Amino acid sequence: MSSEPADQLLIALAQLNPTVGDVAGNLAMAREARARAAEQGADLLVLTELFIAGYPPEDLVLKPAFQAACRTAVEQLASDTSDGGPAVLIGAPWLDAGKLYNAVLLLEEGRIAAIRYKVDLPNYGPFDEKRVFVPGPMPGPIAFKGVRIGVPVCEDIWSQDVIECLAETGAELLLIPNGSPYRRTVYDERMNVAVARVVESGLPLAYVNQIGGQDELVFDGGSFVLNADRSLAIQLPNFQERIRITRWERWADGWRCEEGARAPLLTGDEADYAACVIGLRDYVEKNRFPGVVLGLSGGIDSAICAAMAVDALGAERVHCVMLPYRYTSNESLSDAAAVAEALGVRYDIVPIADGVEALEGTLAPMFAGRARDVTEENLQSRVRGTLLMSISNKFGAMVVTTGNKSEMSTGYATLYGDMNGGYNPIKDLYKSQVFRLCRLRNGWKPAHALGPDGPVMPENIITKPPTAELRENQKDEDSLPPYEVLDAILERLVERELPVAEIVAQGYDAALVARVERMLNIAEYKRRQAAPGVKVTTRNFGRDRRYPITNRFRETA
Repeated sequence: MSSEPADQLLIALAQLNPTVGDVAGNLAMAREARARAAEQGADLLVLTELFIAGYPPEDLVLKPAFQAACRTAVEQLASDTSDGGPAVLIGAPWLDAGKLYNAVLLLEEGRIAAIRYKVDLPNYGPFDEKRVFVPGPMPGPIAFKGVRIGVPVCEDIWSQDVIECLAETGAELLLIPNGSPYRRTVYDERMNVAVARVVESGLPLAYVNQIGGQDELVFDGGSFVLNADRSLAIQLPNFQERIRITRWERWADGWRCEEGARAPLLTGDEADYAACVIGLRDYVEKNRFPGVVLGLSGGIDSAICAAMAVDALGAERVHCVMLPYRYTSNESLSDAAAVAEALGVRYDIVPIADGVEALEGTLAPMFAGRARDVTEENLQSRVRGTLLMSISNKFGAMVVTTGNKSEMSTGYATLYGDMNGGYNPIKDLYKSQVFRLCRLRNGWKPAHALGPDGPVMPENIITKPPTAELRENQKDEDSLPPYEVLDAILERLVERELPVAEIVAQGYDAALVARVERMLNIAEYKRRQAAPGVKVTTRNFGRDRRYPITNRFRETA
């Protein structure tokens, strides 16, 4: 390794989509990225946090066999660097003196040239790293071609301590591998933190983030480079894989990255829609399902899920089934057929009357003398769920379940019925946003979406009053407040954890807020049994919000 300081560095930033547990596949991806970086003359390839393991590996990383497989893969990649090609910065779990660290390793000239450990292990929201890793010591910079490079890992930049230590020990620039998941507000938060660290340290930085879906989390990429004057030199797109060569030069006042392409980022509803698509796509692909099947009811939730599925997988891998009963309107039949035709999917109609009536007949002696109620409504939903699961079992396609966050919050869903399924792309979208996303998708689709251009659902689906159609003339607002009111209250209860009294003080009816809070609390047992789904808000059900099922605490207004 040359001891002469470099005056120029070509650094390849790799924004890729590793798979948790696929050590061989992730190694192959790293090798391919290195070959592409070599073709462009790169000195160094930067891969993301825990790349060789996939992120987040959760308790898988505690298995000694998995730790050994990751170490072997890193050593094999290190051996590759003896060919004179680019060095590699790569993240991996690393066992050192019996302690397991979240590590980043510099591989150069056929060997592991340096190792640094993540200091600040996050333990909030979707993160649980203190459960599996030991925090590393405060790091100094890594020497590479005579340049002192600081390599803080993801959370290490969210407080100033690690960057301050790196600056004080002589770091000249910062390369930051990340596994930072998407949420609606994340872009401004990341940029604000990065700018603060640049201002405090006077150092330029490259923020390199992975993309792809991993269970409930979606990683959006959006990697970028800031120079020491806080100017944005490079911006990679979000929700797309990229390997970008960045050119760095030593100036009199320090290192600077040459300005390059600054891709526009998807934000707001567009970003949420793209996250739902990539989350569903990777859940299906990484778990090796041949495709998906879903019930297409003629309502807005199943319509948006069908559109997301086609955008994720292509029409040929999406099977939609209408499961009508006596309460299914002709309007719903025609709307469902229109969605299926617009999307180009296989569409079957499977009436459920025989199944429902057989179950009602079986229960009739026990239910004699009792009025029809939600029990019979739930039977319809459970017959539909059973039929969809049977189609899944027979043909191998995964059932997509279609309940939105408003329903998940209030328990407005049937266990072992419409909650049946392997994955839910709209689980973290309130009903009011589902309406917005339907309008959005009718006029736009994400880059690389596989569905058709133009409208994919009739206007009537968006404008008609929502209904579960489980009894005559049923409407959602028979048992729920209007969604614009319900969702506003839920957002305050779930995302912001506001006290009931404070929500009432903001102008909401006290009895209604108390009722919604009660529905939210008593539906916890349903949410524990719900399929995983894409996280897009600051607090999703599952990773972010873990309430006890048995819970007698209630607030008063």
